[in-house]
Amino acid sequence: MIKNKQRTSVASENLQKDLDELLVITMEECAELIQAASKAIRCADYYDNDRLTEEVGDVLTMIDLLHEYDLVSWQDLDERKRVKLEKLRKWSNLSCN
Repeated sequence: MIKNKQRTSVASENLQKDLDELLVITMEECAELIQAASKAIRCADYYDNDRLTEEVGDVLTMIDLLHEYDLVSWQDLDERKRVKLEKLRKWSNLSCN
């Protein structure tokens, strides 16, 4: 379960701006990944798709930054991955390890 975390000190205005920018860029990168995935489906371009690889890499970079800024923890993300994989095993036809 993801815990609700709060900083003990009041966030500075600069930190607030950094966090806002971090989340906005993360949203933008997720949107670009959505576009790349949609185009891969439309063009049946699943494998060796440079654009898809680029956008997944960009999203992974943003996830790393979310961790560096202490907005997410690897432990919480690993737990969430386990939950999601279990749901996929139950509700999808995907082969999940």
